[in-house]
Amino acid sequence: MKLKKLPIGIQTFSNIREDNYIYIDKTEEALELIENYKYTFLSRPRRFGKSLFLDTLHNIFEGKKELFKGLYIYEKWDWKTTYPVIKISWDGNLQTSNNLEKVALHSLEDNQDRLGIKCKRDENLSMCFLELIEKSYKKYNQKVVILIDEYDRPILDTIDNLKQSKLNREFIKGMYSVMKGADAYIKFVFLTGVSKFSKASIFSGLNMLEDISLVPKFGNICGYTQKNIENEFLPYLNGVDLEKVKNWYNGYNFLKDDVYNPFDLLKFIKNDFLFDNYWFTSGTPTFLIKLIEKNSYFLPKLSNLIVGKQIIESFDIENMNLEVILYQAGYLTIDKMIEKRRGGIEYKLKLPNMEVKNSLNDILIDFLTHQHSEKFKFQDNLYDGLIDNDLELFKTSLVSVFASIPNDNYRKNKIANYEGFYASVVYVYLQSLGLDIIGEDVTNKGRIDLTIKIDNYIYIIEFKVGNENALAQIKEKNYAQKYLNEGKDIYLVGINFDKENRNISGFEYEKLTICDKRGQ
Repeated sequence: MKLKKLPIGIQTFSNIREDNYIYIDKTEEALELIENYKYTFLSRPRRFGKSLFLDTLHNIFEGKKELFKGLYIYEKWDWKTTYPVIKISWDGNLQTSNNLEKVALHSLEDNQDRLGIKCKRDENLSMCFLELIEKSYKKYNQKVVILIDEYDRPILDTIDNLKQSKLNREFIKGMYSVMKGADAYIKFVFLTGVSKFSKASIFSGLNMLEDISLVPKFGNICGYTQKNIENEFLPYLNGVDLEKVKNWYNGYNFLKDDVYNPFDLLKFIKNDFLFDNYWFTSGTPTFLIKLIEKNSYFLPKLSNLIVGKQIIESFDIENMNLEVILYQAGYLTIDKMIEKRRGGIEYKLKLPNMEVKNSLNDILIDFLTHQHSEKFKFQDNLYDGLIDNDLELFKTSLVSVFASIPNDNYRKNKIANYEGFYASVVYVYLQSLGLDIIGEDVTNKGRIDLTIKIDNYIYIIEFKVGNENALAQIKEKNYAQKYLNEGKDIYLVGINFDKENRNISGFEYEKLTICDKRGQ
């Protein structure tokens, strides 16, 4: 039996259904959404299938029943009742206010042509949008559906230009705000985006907007589940190590099942099962690097990050938070939700999978050290040293890493001059190896700088800049107590750095003996 085609980059629902592409049924979530919500917002990372889901809604409301045969919604929706649909998209160059207005006008004119309506107020695009809503309602004698794809693109496309980003924000804020006054004419509103801005900054007046991004029943609204891999996609993965595929590409979580980014899986199949960084390389996070440098961010925090609910639900271009950007862009995802005893919710975040872990840290290595070609040799030696429990090799490899950082890097990169720089370099190298690492590991006596767990070994590492004894602190604060019951050999490693020589000045380690463990 011939397999259906892979819908790589195809976001048009009708094309997928009519041209024999594989489609993972999301119409159960669509039905739940349109029957129980009116103003809704969904945030997901790029290339997660948001645009395809939005187009699926478009076809449902226009009554294209024939496209849904065999899908969940086919026998459950009233296809005889159709609704006028206004779809706003931001496709084009948005780098200037003039360009943004042209893109908005083009989108509105497309809707006018499709709906057979002519607006009189093209000089005022917000009023043209309002007029389009009102006239559509009157012409079709039916409430209007409004679908806005990538609502935040005008802001994110200009994130490096704060002045223009603010101007774009105010423009789209004016566009979106007209929906409140048109509530009597509206059946349903659905907005998608990568980031979630506060209601005050974008949706002032739209206080009825419901965010479903972290509503558990919509956790799988975009993406492929492991069940999809083992059922619908199994014929495409003949002979493939599914556990390795899972480790590489699964791991995104929005409070339901772990999910795959569809782009990754489809590209992996198309490229004859070559494990590569497909999603990551489709959009380089240069603005993240600038933010890390600007704030001298302590990178080991990323491996053990717990944030409040308000943190991952807000984005502010005037006060950008690295954790927020990393989460909303898809470089971090939810590990687990924590309900605090005194009330409220926190989230433990994690790097989702091997693709992101390898790729993000490779980019950070290049940024911190400028070791574009040598890094692979260092990675191999560091990995061998830890796996083989050869701490002398681990030490000499780290010395080589810092000795090879060009002097120009210290002059041109201000992050190289703060104390957390040294720990950050070690962290990104080890994280790029796919190791199980905990940064700022919390104990009842304090925080361990870095804990590494490998098969039969646990390494507890403390960093110091200057002459303070790093190993002594590990022992004094009894950091190892947390791991005594894991049945693994525990090694205590103290590393000192000299800011003048820009390298390791002290490296001490001890194995915790059985007697030590009994005496704890």
